[in-house]
Amino acid sequence: MEPVISVKNLRKTYVMGSQSIDALKDVSIDIHPNEYVALMGPSGSGKSTLMNLLGCLDTPTDGDYILAEKNVSQLVDGELAEIRNKEIGFVFQTFNLLPRLSSLENVALPLVYAGLSRSKRLERAQEVLDSVGLGDRVHHKPNELSGGQRQRVAIARALVNKPSLILADEPTGNLDTKTSIEIMEIFERLHEQGNTIVIVTHEPDIAEHAHRIVRLRDGLVEKDIRNQKIMTAAERMG
Repeated sequence: MEPVISVKNLRKTYVMGSQSIDALKDVSIDIHPNEYVALMGPSGSGKSTLMNLLGCLDTPTDGDYILAEKNVSQLVDGELAEIRNKEIGFVFQTFNLLPRLSSLENVALPLVYAGLSRSKRLERAQEVLDSVGLGDRVHHKPNELSGGQRQRVAIARALVNKPSLILADEPTGNLDTKTSIEIMEIFERLHEQGNTIVIVTHEPDIAEHAHRIVRLRDGLVEKDIRNQKIMTAAERMG
């Protein structure tokens, strides 16, 4: 099976005045369909830079990035925006919901760019809100929802286009422990349904939900390991 993501010798250099800073030095990883991967590392390790490159929010200085069999490392902004909308669902720490729109309208927003009619957009948005347990909150605006509910809306918005990849950047960073566990249970369920998930986190207990943990340090992959706890539990159940 072809990888959803194939990264080869990826490098990202930022130039600040007369200084060059290598945020990523030489990163190569493959992520296959239905993998659940956590990217970890201390501040300055390159994990956020890698997430931005994987999410087509930035372009590499050097190296190749193949997403869903397309080489996106050479694309220009308009092409990147199209790939982002079709292939990637984003979940952010700060939710990034539009305050004046209802849950339903926030979730339906990415479908505007896909060219669907308003009735089809709202029908699909209702489906995904039902799937994350928010079917009864569709007309609430973000300020009428709890933090956990807002993150569920953000997850529903990430799913609405049926993307090949879900990218979550510190998805529980603004949530209490109980709500964090509930949000991670949603990701578990999405993974069981066949979604490919990449989570960036600095919290070991959040990373433990993933089946594979990639640790970055100083712009390089330090470790790329299978989560033995989950593998052992799956073997016992199997």
